[in-house]
Amino acid sequence: MRCPFCDNPDSQVKDSRPNEEGSAIRRRRACLSCGQRFTTVERVQLRDLVVVKADGRRAPFEREKLARSIRIALRKRPVPDSRIEQIVSGLVRQLEASGETEVPSVRIGALAMDVLREVDTVGYVRFASVYRDFTEAKDFSEILTSMDRLGPENQEKD
Repeated sequence: MRCPFCDNPDSQVKDSRPNEEGSAIRRRRACLSCGQRFTTVERVQLRDLVVVKADGRRAPFEREKLARSIRIALRKRPVPDSRIEQIVSGLVRQLEASGETEVPSVRIGALAMDVLREVDTVGYVRFASVYRDFTEAKDFSEILTSMDRLGPENQEKD
């Protein structure tokens, strides 16, 4: 593993621990050249995924980009970071298990919205406002109305 401080290609693993319920390994490393310490995280990757954008462009799937979007939607909400990591890991596993190497961005967004609707309705609305490109207040009204139609579990209790 290349050192992020001096760019030396050799480092030594000092400590390894399972992370995220065993789906990743956190390794503490020390550079053999400069002595600096840093942490890496290793995850199992079943296949390389390619995201097909709405305009037809293709880009490599970036787990961190999905995680960042979900973190932004859930900012200042009562959802712990560990739960956000579980959500992201679950979504990535679902995409990898689908057997497809090319996944439309629309599908990724829809899967994320489905999970967020169950986890936190405010986060769901925030994510939907970006994902569906809300431009007017009526767009928010429409999604809130559709949530009310989904059932009483999505309505506030008095």
